[in-house]
Amino acid sequence: MPEYQVLARKYRPQTFADVLGQDAIVTTIKNAIKHNRLAHGYLFCGSRGTGKTTLARIFAKALNCKEKTADFEPCNTCASCLEITSGYSLDCMEIDGASHRGIDDIRQINENVGYTPSSGQYKIYIIDEVHMLTKEAFNALLKTLEEPPANVKFFFATTEPHKIPATILSRCQRFNLNRIPIEAITTKLRSMATDLNVLIDDDAIRLIATRADGGLRDAESLLDQIVAFNEDKIDINTIADVLGVVAKDQFFLLDQAGKIGNIAFAFELAHEIFSTGKDILHFVENLNEHIRNILLVKLSGKQSSFLNVSESEKERYELSAKIYTNEQCITILEFLIEAQNQIRYMVSPKIALEALLIRIIRTHQRIPIDFLVRRLTELEEKLNSPFEAQTQISHAMPQPPLLQPIMQPVMQPVPHHVPQPIPQPAPPPVQPPAPPPVQPPAPQPTPPTPQPTLVLPVIPAPKVNIKEVSSLTEDPTPTAADLGIRQKKVTALKETVQAVKTQEIKQIEESKVTPAKNSPPLINSRYDTIFQFAAVELEGIIQKKR
Repeated sequence: MPEYQVLARKYRPQTFADVLGQDAIVTTIKNAIKHNRLAHGYLFCGSRGTGKTTLARIFAKALNCKEKTADFEPCNTCASCLEITSGYSLDCMEIDGASHRGIDDIRQINENVGYTPSSGQYKIYIIDEVHMLTKEAFNALLKTLEEPPANVKFFFATTEPHKIPATILSRCQRFNLNRIPIEAITTKLRSMATDLNVLIDDDAIRLIATRADGGLRDAESLLDQIVAFNEDKIDINTIADVLGVVAKDQFFLLDQAGKIGNIAFAFELAHEIFSTGKDILHFVENLNEHIRNILLVKLSGKQSSFLNVSESEKERYELSAKIYTNEQCITILEFLIEAQNQIRYMVSPKIALEALLIRIIRTHQRIPIDFLVRRLTELEEKLNSPFEAQTQISHAMPQPPLLQPIMQPVMQPVPHHVPQPIPQPAPPPVQPPAPPPVQPPAPQPTPPTPQPTLVLPVIPAPKVNIKEVSSLTEDPTPTAADLGIRQKKVTALKETVQAVKTQEIKQIEESKVTPAKNSPPLINSRYDTIFQFAAVELEGIIQKKR
């Protein structure tokens, strides 16, 4: 029985044409071979599964191939190509930088570079994960890398180029490999499934490509695992069971639950995730992707180039996009990003997930901020319009002095009580006696001298500048400007009251008016009344404008 070969090795690219997503790098390498402009050191850096080591091997085969095609592709039939493909070539040595990272390993390379190639034209060293070399090993490699023999080439591959010293980077031509597009991965997986006679849905293939995160090797390994689980027709539910992810149907159900305000669905979904052993962080990541797709549909439509979903899912996203608003999607994304950083440290991740789902559902009942701002603006315009019209009319017509009835009290004279004589009854008729002596007439009571009436002058209240009042801030907390305006009004009121008080004292002294004993003090009473009414009026205007 032949030994089984995993899909990542079975379908590994053997020519430049098979490499996906790296067209610019492939063109540069082919032109270097064509015009014989070969450098002595190349650095291939990028994320996992993008083809760093694969490109280095194909480049090595193209350099030592004796039967290259017209397009400078390796033939993969000569002895040199077969040896490099199988890993037994003496002219192309692959070194693992993680296990051969010391200065002794580099010293051995420096000693062997002087030997000529056994069969090919070049002697090539491919060092994978070169960033794992020690500082001393890099320093030992500097001289050889800068001035190697003419028939020696160094190919480096790494996922962390920032850990490589600048002295090494300056001696190499650097190629940054891109993440492979989802469409290219989907096409590759479809051809592999056809070659393996495996029935698989388009949605399932797209889910695998999305989960691979731009790495073709990861996508091939996932497909290999799923085919081993189920050789029959593979759908998206099968992939969800194998990979331990939540099916997308649950996300669309969450959208509908938020629309009708069904908070109980949050507890049901959280229970299902934990009872089936799903990864909570991966669920939050997928939910983040779901809300992002909804926002993309709202902003750019379902045909957006950044929307990596199938055609059937685009229709479902278009329906879900009608449930949310742009502000709501951004708020939910903020919730999810915050949850990704906090859930892993929570004592009870299940409760944290329930709280997160409840917050997402309750966003449908929240009033959007833009609506509140627009409504407040409309109310402010309605308040300002009649107030400004009334102000224009009041300036056009003559205004009566404010507080005029209060500013003109009149002091009435206090009447003096004069006792009147009691009339006596007439005596009975008797004989007329001798005529009595003539009595002097009784004195008549002198009428009281009327007291002079004190009429105080009318001093108009200070005018309120409407522009200054309308410039007060919307914030109920008074600012420095607000306090300055209010202090100015209070100072004007104090000056007015002091003037009234001075006028009253002067007129009382001139008219010699003496108030009654039990009557309240005239000046203090009027001072309090004027100050109260003016302060209430000013405060009312300020509150109204707020």
